[in-house]
Amino acid sequence: MGPVRDARPALFRSLRLPHLDNGLHMSPKDLLLALVVIVAWGLNFVVIKIGLHGVPPMLLGALRFTLAALPAVFFVKRPAISWKWLLAYGATISLGQFSFLFSAMYVGMPAGLASLVLQAQAFFTLLMAVLFLGERFRPQNLIGLIIAAGGLIFIGMESGGNLSVLGFVLTLCAAAMWGMGNIVTKRIGQVDMLGLVVWGSIVPPIPFYLLSYWLEGPDRIVSALQGISTSSILAVIYLAFIATLLGYCLWSRLLSRYPASQVAPFSLLVPIIGIASAAVFLDEQLTSFQLVGALLVMGGLAVNVFGGRLFAPRQRVLN
Repeated sequence: MGPVRDARPALFRSLRLPHLDNGLHMSPKDLLLALVVIVAWGLNFVVIKIGLHGVPPMLLGALRFTLAALPAVFFVKRPAISWKWLLAYGATISLGQFSFLFSAMYVGMPAGLASLVLQAQAFFTLLMAVLFLGERFRPQNLIGLIIAAGGLIFIGMESGGNLSVLGFVLTLCAAAMWGMGNIVTKRIGQVDMLGLVVWGSIVPPIPFYLLSYWLEGPDRIVSALQGISTSSILAVIYLAFIATLLGYCLWSRLLSRYPASQVAPFSLLVPIIGIASAAVFLDEQLTSFQLVGALLVMGGLAVNVFGGRLFAPRQRVLN
C-alpha cells in the first residue's frame, strides 16, 4: 500500500498521531529536505527581528505576503475550495498569526522565545478541536497540555529584562490564531497545501496595508520604504520565498510521500533552531526561569506527539 496522503498542517495532525511503525523509511534526500525546512523555519524568527529593525510590523507583513502571492498566484493553481474558506484561512493563519507575531517581536519579544511560545498553537488547536469539532482529549494530549502550560507560566513569570509582557501575550494571541487556522484547514479537508498557501497569501496584503496606514501612519510608511536597508530587503525576500513558498513546497512534498506521523515530529526542532540561532546571531540568552519553561514546553510538545505510543498498548488491552 502506498503512503497515506494528507495535506493538513502537520502539527494539527500530530494531535492524533498513529503509531510510527508504518514500514516506511525516509530516504537520505528527503531527510535532508526535512532538515532544510526546519532550519529555514527556525531561522525565520531571527530574520523577522532583523526585518523589524527598519520596517514596522504591519508594513513588514504587507510586504511579505505581497511577494508571497505575486507572481506565484499566476503559476500555482487555486485550490478547489470556496472563497469563504480561502478567506478564512488567509485571515487566520496569515493575517491574524503574523500581525500578532510581528507586533510581539516589535515590542520586545525575543526571537528565540517567540519560536518556542508560538508552538502553543498545538494546544490551542487541540482545545478548539474539542470545542468546535467534537474531538476528545486523549491522555497524552491532556498531560502534554498541563506540562506545556506550566512551562509557559514559568516563561511568563519572567517579566522585565529581556521579556516584554505585552510581547508574550501577543505571541500567545498569534499561537491562538494559528490554532484557529488549523481548525479552518481541518474543515477544508484534503487540499494541495502549496496552492492553499499561495492563494491564501492574497488575503492579508490589503488588510496589512490598511493596518499599517492606520497604526503606523503614512509618514512612517514612506520613511521606511525610502530608507529601507539591504538587510530589511533580504529579510522580506527570505520571509516570502524561503520561509513561506519554499518551506511549504518542500513540506508538502514530504507529506505526499510519507505518513504524517513520520513528518510531524520534525516540527519539534523548530524552536530548538530558533533559540540556538537567536543566541548566535542576536546574542539572546535565556534566564534560568525561561530555560526551565522552555524545557517544560518542549517536554509537553513531545508528550503530545509521542505519548500515543505509551498509551496505545493499554488502550488496546482495555478494548
